[in-house]
Amino acid sequence: METVIHFVNDSVEFYKWSLTIADKRVEEWPMMSSPLPTLGISVLYLLFLWAGPLYMQSREPFLLRKTLIVYNFSMVLLNFYICKELLLGSRAARYSYLCQPVNYSNDVNEVRIASALWWYYISKGVEFLDTVFFIMRKKFNQVSFLHVYHHCTMFILWWIGIKWVPGGQSFFGATINSGIHVLMYGYYGLAAFGPKIQKYLWWKKYLTIIQMIQFHVTIGHAAHSLYTDCPFPAWMQWALIGYAVTFIILFANFYYQTYRRQPRLKTAKSAINGVSNGTSKAPEVVENGKKQKKGKGKHD
Repeated sequence: METVIHFVNDSVEFYKWSLTIADKRVEEWPMMSSPLPTLGISVLYLLFLWAGPLYMQSREPFLLRKTLIVYNFSMVLLNFYICKELLLGSRAARYSYLCQPVNYSNDVNEVRIASALWWYYISKGVEFLDTVFFIMRKKFNQVSFLHVYHHCTMFILWWIGIKWVPGGQSFFGATINSGIHVLMYGYYGLAAFGPKIQKYLWWKKYLTIIQMIQFHVTIGHAAHSLYTDCPFPAWMQWALIGYAVTFIILFANFYYQTYRRQPRLKTAKSAINGVSNGTSKAPEVVENGKKQKKGKGKHD
């Protein structure tokens, strides 16, 4: 018990000390004076993950088509604004894309970048609605570990980022990610229109690939900064590398399960169904976009 008390006291003292090196410009901004609002919203999110499916279990799913269209295209606009502000602000401040320390001054461009990064943090809280809509529509299979891990951790980690390093190297990953989210929410917004539009949305697979490329670029960028002793907090760079590695593993598994394993299982199931239904004609399988007779096609 005494060990626990010492640990708690040391943690409180460390947090008080850390506040002395936090960015003074943001301490009065909404949600930034204390971590409690961010932690409280995150806890409510986790509670909804438990209570939401129980509430919807005996109810019909909501369609929410108009809501989803408005929400997704609003997120397109928000992420476009963030990306645009970061690009223009970093260009005006003459930022380096290889090594950029944090400038804690009240320079108009530095405050502009810090403000855009704050909006980026806020957007991660708004994105909790992705999960809310999945559960209300009873799309429980969409609420995977990757989905929950991504949403819950990003909101908390970016509070830390805005509190201590709202500028410098922080702009790099946020710029790339907000740009990708413009494409991602554009895709979801179009998909919400229904089957007439969905049949033209062939590029979801490539969004996943772009996201995985983003994580590799992020790791390379942080590693270069560490290698060259860039005067940006090393703890942030190491945390970013470790975090990006977890996403590479999870997204690679998602890619394999969704675009490799499932299509093979469907092809195998179709072939088995063709035989079990007693068809005299050899079942057709689709390979490389062409229909071929079973036994004559190329098999992995």
